[in-house]
Amino acid sequence: MSDEYDHGRRDGLRLALAILAAEEAKWEALLGESRSGRTNATRAVRHKALQVAQSRIRTVLNRHTPKDDGAIGDELAAALLEAGL
Repeated sequence: MSDEYDHGRRDGLRLALAILAAEEAKWEALLGESRSGRTNATRAVRHKALQVAQSRIRTVLNRHTPKDDGAIGDELAAALLEAGL
């Protein structure tokens, strides 16, 4: 695959991480806020699902980073820091 294609894939994965981070923050703020135990349980499950999704996307992103340099790239580190991972 071309470098441009790989860079585009990584950009897409970074965007997915940012979206998931925003959704996770939204659900984290709502945890335990409802009077209903069922609603609180549903929110906790959604929050955990978003955390798992972020972990899986980060794994895929790490697999798509070039392996020739030992350290992660600056752009990847900045994206992960922004996503809170």
